[in-house]
Amino acid sequence: MTTISKRPPLRRRPLLALPLLLAGRPLAAQPGEPVRLPRHVSMPDPQLHYVRRVVELALNRAGSRLEIQPVDLDMAQGRTLIELATGHSPIDLMWTVTDRQREASGLLPVRIPIDRGLMGWRLLLVRRSELPQWREVHTLQALAQRLAGQGHDWPDTTILRANGLQVGTSSGYEALFRMLAAGRVDYFPRSILEIDAEMAGDRHPALAIAPNLMLHYPTAAYLFVSPARPDLAAELKTGLEAAVADGSLQRLHREHYGPLLKAHPVSRDRVLRLSNPLLPPQTPLQRRELWLQPGEG
Repeated sequence: MTTISKRPPLRRRPLLALPLLLAGRPLAAQPGEPVRLPRHVSMPDPQLHYVRRVVELALNRAGSRLEIQPVDLDMAQGRTLIELATGHSPIDLMWTVTDRQREASGLLPVRIPIDRGLMGWRLLLVRRSELPQWREVHTLQALAQRLAGQGHDWPDTTILRANGLQVGTSSGYEALFRMLAAGRVDYFPRSILEIDAEMAGDRHPALAIAPNLMLHYPTAAYLFVSPARPDLAAELKTGLEAAVADGSLQRLHREHYGPLLKAHPVSRDRVLRLSNPLLPPQTPLQRRELWLQPGEG
């Protein structure tokens, strides 16, 4: 199994995560203060428009009069989580994929998956010259004979290995594309939310998406709220529950992501399902109305 030696922490391009927050002063909110929503400056987040509409929908369904105030930030995700958890932050919430550590950090998770689980839908980048071979991969056992490429500190690496898959790692995001093209790994799983942007403009001409094949594991992107704003966390939960109940959250998600899902259809028998050992036990997997399932509908 190919493994690249560890180097400084990977700078991975996030989808539903936010940059580092500015620290320094306690920012406990007063009643009626606006909802300070982060806006990435140097690396615009393609999900920001959708997330803002989700927050607006939740506040509306909760009967809230709070207004959204964008705050420009340009820093890294790990520090963002720390600062938000301490309440020393110029913003009130962030959105990112949940795990046990994040939910135990002091942040207030609103446990409604605003992505409806799409971050766990993984398409496979492979070498274009080997596309015919990938049409014959139908099981995890067959996939386990091949080597996946991942970042050495990505949670996906833990998930893949926990399911018996081989993983070769790198400390560099861009290096993984080069490793795949050079034959040092056999495939590179990418979220359905990010793969089109990564392949746009013929950036990786030697690579292609394996046809009609997907890895799927349960995961959720939540709104995480500062402990200084329990009022906001409560309103968002009330509003999102109401939006799920009346179908407006599902309609907003379909409006935003429907074309993407149509662009990458996968039949049910070509979805390889994985378990996720990082998922907190409070994740509402039993509520089917909160999730989309690949290969269904």
